[in-house]
Amino acid sequence: MKTQIKHVFFDLDHTLWDFDKNSGLTFEKIFNLNKINVNLIDFLSVYEPINFKYWKLYREEKVTKGALRYGRLKEAFDGVGVVVEDDMIHLLSDAYIEQLSSFNHLFDGTFEILDYLKSKYELHIITNGFEEAQEKKMTTSNIRSYFQTVTNSEMVGVKKPNPKIFNFALNLAKANANESVMIGDNIEADIEGAHKIGMQTIHFDYNNSYNNHSYNRITNLKMLINHL
Repeated sequence: MKTQIKHVFFDLDHTLWDFDKNSGLTFEKIFNLNKINVNLIDFLSVYEPINFKYWKLYREEKVTKGALRYGRLKEAFDGVGVVVEDDMIHLLSDAYIEQLSSFNHLFDGTFEILDYLKSKYELHIITNGFEEAQEKKMTTSNIRSYFQTVTNSEMVGVKKPNPKIFNFALNLAKANANESVMIGDNIEADIEGAHKIGMQTIHFDYNNSYNNHSYNRITNLKMLINHL
């Protein structure tokens, strides 16, 4: 892979930026501020698969951004048996987005691997996240300067795995698919989406839970040194 690759594209959430850790800290903060009496561990165990489900629906254009933000909280509170009024759910939803990017935990090895790659390749981001939030996350965690281009779904009007977002990102980077590699955690959105337009791919399986596919796979970011 090393010889032909010139451009390295990363997903952001769950790939460089430790979404689950930062999200948990955000909920802890906003629940305390708003006096929401719920066991955080119980809430997160219910919320995380619901959030995953809503993001899949969002990628497939089956729910709006507003429906995602409200629905994931409403279903999670219902799931743990805590009654929260709609007005408070909307308030918490806004507070969550506002506070999320103030936490800046990255996956182990992020800075080391970006420092290793930046002198060898042009680095880029392709994310389905919301533009303002993603820019804040990268700035707060001090990784924005590593990336020549950032493509998000709001700029393009479609989400990964739609080929349009990958082609938009390639055009923005002045890159060809056959000299580019996509690194991300989501097999459907990141890996299959990029593979279909001719990009090489590396699946970041941070939970070490997917070993039944034929794509290149790593479980720690530092393992990229073996590929790039």
